[in-house]
Amino acid sequence: MPSTSGATDLTGKLLIAMPGMGDPRFEHSVVYLCAHSHEGAMGLIVNKPTADVTLPMLLEQLSIQAHADLRGKPVRYGGPVEQGRGFVLHTPDYTSAVTTLKVDDGFSMTGTLDVLEDIAVDRGPRFHLIMLGYAGWGPGQLESEIAANGWLTCDASADLVFHTPDPDKWEAALASLGVPLMALSSEGGRA
Repeated sequence: MPSTSGATDLTGKLLIAMPGMGDPRFEHSVVYLCAHSHEGAMGLIVNKPTADVTLPMLLEQLSIQAHADLRGKPVRYGGPVEQGRGFVLHTPDYTSAVTTLKVDDGFSMTGTLDVLEDIAVDRGPRFHLIMLGYAGWGPGQLESEIAANGWLTCDASADLVFHTPDPDKWEAALASLGVPLMALSSEGGRA
């Protein structure tokens, strides 16, 4: 869908980090874009679990009593901005009593504590990913990174985002475009 500036609106799409992008925080990342406009973009990395935080640990830190079995549920690194802030990317079957952003027909995002309270008692969204931090771009920054061969874009699917194992998401996103891994180059080109 075109935006008012004539650029493509990538809200609800996935960004796939290209090899050699130069920023180790995004190496092999798959980012779900929750918002994209002439004012900038906001997204969540969907394939990088944190090394040191699990959902039970997070709930305990927030004094949320869990009644559902949440052992082994990861918390993901959503991006380098505001890493102390939590976000839940989820299916649209759940709406927070406080605020939920419906991104498109397949995905919603909630950044308030009540979604974690509902997940802890098995009343949350059917499928979800919990992240700390987010990825953000200023006006024109993402477009410049795409033009510089930093990112590919593809459609987001619930299967890829919620059901594909994290280590496989990057290659699965590439495969959704029909791009074999060996065909990628870190060098950009112009015709």
